Amino acid sequence: MEDSRQTILRRSLITLLRVAIGWHFLYEGLTKVLAGNWTASGYLLGTSGFLSGFFHGIANSPALLKATDLMNMYGLLLIGIALFIGFFIRFASLAGILLLTLYYFAYPPFGSPLLDLSEGHLFIVNRQFIEALALLFIVISKDRGFGIDNLIKAINMPGKKQDPVRDTVVAPTSRREVLKNLATLPVLGLMGWGAFRSFRLYGADVMSGATVQVKQTALNELKGTLPKGKIGNHEISRLVMGGNLIGGWAHSRDLLYVPSLFKAYNTEKKVYETLMLCENAGINTINIGFPSNPLIQKYKKFTGSKIKVITQVGPNMEKNDYYEFINMAIDFGVDIIQVQGNWCDWLVRDKKTDVIQKMLERIRSQGYTAGLGAHTIDSLIGCEENGIIPDYYMQTMHHDNYWSAHPRENRVAFEVDGEKSPDHNRFHDNCFCLFPDRTVEFVNRTKVPVMGFKVLAAGAIEPKDGFKWAFENGADFVCVGMFDFQVVEDVNIAMETLQNINRPRAWFA
Repeated sequence: MEDSRQTILRRSLITLLRVAIGWHFLYEGLTKVLAGNWTASGYLLGTSGFLSGFFHGIANSPALLKATDLMNMYGLLLIGIALFIGFFIRFASLAGILLLTLYYFAYPPFGSPLLDLSEGHLFIVNRQFIEALALLFIVISKDRGFGIDNLIKAINMPGKKQDPVRDTVVAPTSRREVLKNLATLPVLGLMGWGAFRSFRLYGADVMSGATVQVKQTALNELKGTLPKGKIGNHEISRLVMGGNLIGGWAHSRDLLYVPSLFKAYNTEKKVYETLMLCENAGINTINIGFPSNPLIQKYKKFTGSKIKVITQVGPNMEKNDYYEFINMAIDFGVDIIQVQGNWCDWLVRDKKTDVIQKMLERIRSQGYTAGLGAHTIDSLIGCEENGIIPDYYMQTMHHDNYWSAHPRENRVAFEVDGEKSPDHNRFHDNCFCLFPDRTVEFVNRTKVPVMGFKVLAAGAIEPKDGFKWAFENGADFVCVGMFDFQVVEDVNIAMETLQNINRPRAWFA
């Protein structure tokens, strides 16, 4: 009697383990099927490790990708059902091990940077590894728990009395044994009903464990190839990804909650998805503030991305060290280094243009392209008057024909990134190209490339309007912060704008 109880307990625990893994497989497959437009493309294109070429090849073949999508969706679904109800357990376990092994080596959790996209910073042992070991145990075990397989075996062995201690097959001579082997069916129905109810309330969860969901349907809406230009030796896309939304710099005027909202939305996983989508859409460059360098470095190491990184740096005035952040940027492996716009403004305002000159010289001496940013056109004019000419300018470029722009007569040079006034007719994080006419005049006479930024006035101007104004008035590139759901639309707008543009200034990139 004691042995029999221990056997029932053992079989119950094995059944529970098998059912738990089965539900995970089933739910993963179900969410992909219900998503309607799910594809493994982004997941495959973002793979790293020694098998990345194999996975990239699948993603770049429409026929193989379609087959892979179907195998993922319905393979997960069928494996999950089989494990849950105990039907063809050994075959389902082997198939599950195969899928888990592929997922494991798509994003191998070893080597630098010791990352796993879906589960954090893990090394060697992750969920796929543990589940595969559990399924291997089920494969080699004589006892695979309660399930339909037991009923089938018993039916094929009529008249034989089974030893419950030594044999995994118990003849269904009683209603109790039948109920034990069919017990997972009502559980499956109950959990399935709960999942279906959740789908109806909240929609399908398209961010399942083996998925990095890049919006393939959106990529199918691309209308061409995004043009590129050159700054120094770097060929970069005419539309550049801005880093403010990643860092939470929202420029949201008096909406105090928005920066926190941006940070909550742009989790590390979401940033990775957005960057992967950008690269697939033709954006090959990101311009970021210095604090975002570690995240982008991690992304590049993890995915093998070739995205070019422009990083903005300033001096450490407390230490009188003008080169500290330049050296740190180089250590992070950036491609282009630029003196940050607000620092340029402050240094020109405070008559310390020599610091800017020293920083640009330091950047160039290390073999890097040296950029100079500014929010106020007076900053670039002041540098030019002092003989300071960078390899390219990055200047705020937008018109002021929108509601929240304060009157021109109330605008003061260098007030951007300064004190925010409670007076609606004064600066309050609402206008970044303070003097559009002077900006256009400067841009059109300069002979170095110009990257326009804040071209949408932090969301106050529509992309069609902002892109057109910046490109027609001399910008060689535009830098725009984008959420993932805006990327493809912005790329299409940029391409359409560049195809139908009338600008007096020659292209200097």
